[in-house]
Amino acid sequence: MQYEGVLRKMQTEMGSPIQYYMLFEDDFLNVNQLLNKEVQIEFIKYQCLNCGKDLPIFRQGFCKSCFFETPSAGDWIMRPELSTAHLGKEDRDLEYEKKVQLQPHIVYLANSSNIKVGVTRKSQVPTRWIDQGAHEAIEIVEVPNRYLAGITEVALKDHIGDKTNWRKMLTNNVDDEDLVTWRNKLKEYIPEEAVDYFIDNNQETHMEFPVLQYPEKVKSLNLTKTPIYKGILKGIKGQYLIFEDNTVFNVRGSEGYYVGIGII
Repeated sequence: MQYEGVLRKMQTEMGSPIQYYMLFEDDFLNVNQLLNKEVQIEFIKYQCLNCGKDLPIFRQGFCKSCFFETPSAGDWIMRPELSTAHLGKEDRDLEYEKKVQLQPHIVYLANSSNIKVGVTRKSQVPTRWIDQGAHEAIEIVEVPNRYLAGITEVALKDHIGDKTNWRKMLTNNVDDEDLVTWRNKLKEYIPEEAVDYFIDNNQETHMEFPVLQYPEKVKSLNLTKTPIYKGILKGIKGQYLIFEDNTVFNVRGSEGYYVGIGII
């Protein structure tokens, strides 16, 4: 069976375990059904997620020119504290920025490889946690716009990390933590503008990933260097496919790659 199309981050559905889907233009694939099967991934061409041209992908699924022009790749995406739509100030496209920035946002703690603080739109909970491979997470504050979430994250980063060790996450070398205790401990560092939005009555959310075998030492698949790869799928965690030979493939990191996926 063969599927073909441009890679985008896998869609997910909360469950025990989490369900993963690859969506293509004319088809979709429930990736969980490929566990224990031999899968072939073949890189065919590039397809920028913005202009659709066959140009090398620069970052986030975009070719270089689109990355620096499209409003969905503005600096405020990665650095929410740079958001300005609440002031009526445009970065690249004010209407787009208002739509994304002026909605409820969550500042959270997630435990993937270690406890980290992060920001996401409320509508993206728990999707964001799943994408990061977090096995547990908890909300700290819910604020009305992205800017407030951003300055809260910046303040908390002085007291807790904001990065995930993806190799550690994929080998499942992680410890459980009491996120409620961590949330309460961090309250005193929340900026004055956001402290009234603190959440003090919630519990951890736990995620169960469809993994049959974790890699002992991860080997990352780069489709530009290895355009055809075959392997037996043993798990899915975060946005990674995990194969029996310890190879891992970052689907989100390969957005904008047009591929063929065959089940052998």
